[in-house]
Amino acid sequence: MLDPVPASRPATGLAVRCTRALLSPWSRFSLLVVVLLGAAATMLLLEPQRLLATGWPARLSGGAVAVILFGVAYGVCTVAFVPRPLLNLAAGALFGTQAGLAAALAGTVLGAGISFGLGRVLGQDALRTLLRGRWLKAADGQLSRHGFRSMLALRLFPGVPFAAANYCAAVSRMGYPPFLVATGLGSIPNTAAYVVAGSEASSPTSPAFLAAMGFIVLTGIGAAVVAWRKRHRLAAE
Repeated sequence: MLDPVPASRPATGLAVRCTRALLSPWSRFSLLVVVLLGAAATMLLLEPQRLLATGWPARLSGGAVAVILFGVAYGVCTVAFVPRPLLNLAAGALFGTQAGLAAALAGTVLGAGISFGLGRVLGQDALRTLLRGRWLKAADGQLSRHGFRSMLALRLFPGVPFAAANYCAAVSRMGYPPFLVATGLGSIPNTAAYVVAGSEASSPTSPAFLAAMGFIVLTGIGAAVVAWRKRHRLAAE
């Protein structure tokens, strides 16, 4: 008689266990931390914002190709935590108002999309288990239920750091398209103000420069007032 065929067993080899460990939520989150720390260290060592502002090749200071290259570099720099105001000023100084605004907005959306993708793939599963605080739960619920409206408000008021908003949205259940559209639309006013200020920096008494700086100051004050009121409202609740 034929011997019975033994029942198949689940694979429990070393390779399978290592694969599961590497793909676990906390392993992916650790990889995200390493990537972000590496990006921050690169920013501190290479100072790419200075390269974009003063070391940009003269032959790439005009034309569609230059605008596209600057937009890509802008997006990568935002992932590496280079402050967007500096990049926006550089865009205006290098390309003027119209082309500079196009490059800055494209870079903003690109950088936000990269950060959102990294946070969603590498960090969401691990970080969602930590949403126990009242403020964290409230922010997660707001972004998950009213993602487009909430992200649009965050981009319009510059009180929340760009990177923080990206990763908060990634950890929530907000969709990718609403995040990108809200980022693009909400970033227009503040980005335009910095680009205009950069393009008119050589004429600090011009009406355009003064209007841009006035808008930047007013939106900053407005963001501080809104943040203060939200903080006290949450404390009262």
